[in-house]
Amino acid sequence: MSSLHDLLTTYVDKGTVPGAVGLVARGDRVEVRAVGSVDVDGTAPMARDTIFRIASITKPVTAAAVMMLVDEGRIALEDPVDAWLPELAKPMAVRTPTSPVDDLVPATRPITVADLLSSRTGWGFPSDFSLPAVQRLFTVQKDGREPQAYPPPDAWLTDLARVPLLHQPGEAWLYGTSSDLQGILVSRVADRPLPEFLAERIFEPLGMNDTDFEVPAAKRHRFTSAYRPAPGGGLELADTPDGQWAAVPAFPSGGGGLVSTADDWLAFARLLLAEGTTGDRRLLSAAAVRRMTTDHLTPAQREIGSLFLEGQGWGYGAAVDIEPTSPWNVPGRYGWTGGTGTTGHIIPSTNTVTLLLTQVAMESPAPPPVMRDFWRCTADPRA
Repeated sequence: MSSLHDLLTTYVDKGTVPGAVGLVARGDRVEVRAVGSVDVDGTAPMARDTIFRIASITKPVTAAAVMMLVDEGRIALEDPVDAWLPELAKPMAVRTPTSPVDDLVPATRPITVADLLSSRTGWGFPSDFSLPAVQRLFTVQKDGREPQAYPPPDAWLTDLARVPLLHQPGEAWLYGTSSDLQGILVSRVADRPLPEFLAERIFEPLGMNDTDFEVPAAKRHRFTSAYRPAPGGGLELADTPDGQWAAVPAFPSGGGGLVSTADDWLAFARLLLAEGTTGDRRLLSAAAVRRMTTDHLTPAQREIGSLFLEGQGWGYGAAVDIEPTSPWNVPGRYGWTGGTGTTGHIIPSTNTVTLLLTQVAMESPAPPPVMRDFWRCTADPRA
């Protein structure tokens, strides 16, 4: 057995996760290990084609969709988003990040497409959740692991517009909200629902047949149950295969709403490694992929989000390693984690993809031990 299999088995045996699928692809050589079960009752073994809620590793897929529209000239990075998101035309910001929500000043400039892509709109989560404007944001930006709880995008945008910006547009990296805004932007620019756009432009060309915002009844035998750590130890059920993803939600979240499989996400990752091509077909320009996978943050902006970034930068839709601070951090490594217990990365310099899919929710923005050990294991070429 491989060290990857041994690692995943250790966490299953400890009861940390009911099961897991780990994948590491180095060029054409792909290792996939599926261990454990799809639920705590062991009703079915975990398999390579098991379907998971992938949460925030949805974000780079949505960013790629935005960049397709940029490639086509339908939008430009410097464009204000007002023309497509008029609800956000005249945002107000708190005077300082610590100011009360009624101490407001106008935004100094419009929010742009580039602001959405780089998560610098002024909305989102910093390291300090106690700030008054962040507390107000929590009333709108709810837990993405419960997609059916969200209102339709138009209503959600109206609610968001009533929340003051924590920082002026372009000034700070803030987590989360901007990716949901990207999904709405794609839908409005393309004049079609986000699930339809992603299916036609990304999933179908790449053969991502199990990636969607819902799991139809015929596939639910391959869909995991979802869990979260219980307060007294062990795991408690968070969602069932016929629960939150049994139908497309009113608001398909570009920030975290997709389900997928190991091979489907690998196909997307390989699109980025191939600089936007699949076979003889180009889906993204090489320039678009470079912008997605390049850090756009200043040191001060990285510090504002240090709880999430841990010294990393941010491209479009995912983090970018800038320093080898841990054994798995390689400058240029691009990817992210998902709050349902997922993590996926590409390493362009070595043509590598690493992906871990579990069904146990993260308890905080800090990656849990199973993720760190997975990164450590797959950082070694002998793994």
